[in-house]
Amino acid sequence: MESETEKLADNAYRTVLNRILSHELPGGSVIQERKLAESMGISRTPMRDALGRLEGEGLLVRLTQRLLAVRVITLQDYLHSLDVRAMIEPQAAALAVRQVTPDDLADLESRLAALEHTEQPSPDMHWACDDRLHEMIAERSGNPFLAKMIRDMRRYTKIFERQTVPMRYKPGVEDHRRILSALASRKPDKARDAMAEHIRQVRKRILDGY
Repeated sequence: MESETEKLADNAYRTVLNRILSHELPGGSVIQERKLAESMGISRTPMRDALGRLEGEGLLVRLTQRLLAVRVITLQDYLHSLDVRAMIEPQAAALAVRQVTPDDLADLESRLAALEHTEQPSPDMHWACDDRLHEMIAERSGNPFLAKMIRDMRRYTKIFERQTVPMRYKPGVEDHRRILSALASRKPDKARDAMAEHIRQVRKRILDGY
C-alpha cells in the first residue's frame, strides 16, 4: 500500500510536471524546493522525492549539489524526439485500430469539432485535444512500453513548442482529422501512414517557422 509520503510525492510530481509542460516553469527556471513545498502545503521530503524523479526523467538538471533548474529543450532535442516519435507513433496508430472504441472516436470528433468552430481557441484548448488524441493512441496500442516512450518523447516536443513556437490558432487540426478517419477505417496501414504524415508536417511547420 502506498504511504502518505509517497502519495504526497506523486501529487507533487504531477503538479511540478504540469507546470513545466504548461510553461509556468519555463526552461532555465531555478527550482526552489522550499517555496514549491510551501506553495503545496507539504514538507520538503515528498517535494525532494518528486524533484528527484523529474531529474531522473531528464526534465530537471542539476546546477550545483543543491540547485536544480528546468531543462532548456533545444531545437536539436526537439528534432531528436520527433525522430523517435516518427519511428514509433505510426506503429502505435496501426496497432490502435484494433482496440479503439466508438466512444474514443466520438470523443475525439467532438474535441476536433469544438476546435474548428472556435474562432481563436486557447493554447490549453488545443493541447487538451492534442494530448487526448496521442494519449488515446498510445493506450490503445496495447503495448505499455511503446506507450511510455511516446509519452516521454511528447513531453520534449510539447515543452519546446509551448516555449518557443508562436501559437497558431488551429495547428494540426487537418492532420488530426486524417488520423481520426484512418482509425475509424480500421485499416492499420492507413492509420500508420496518417500518423507518419502528421509527424512529417509537424517537423516541417516547425522548421519553416523557426
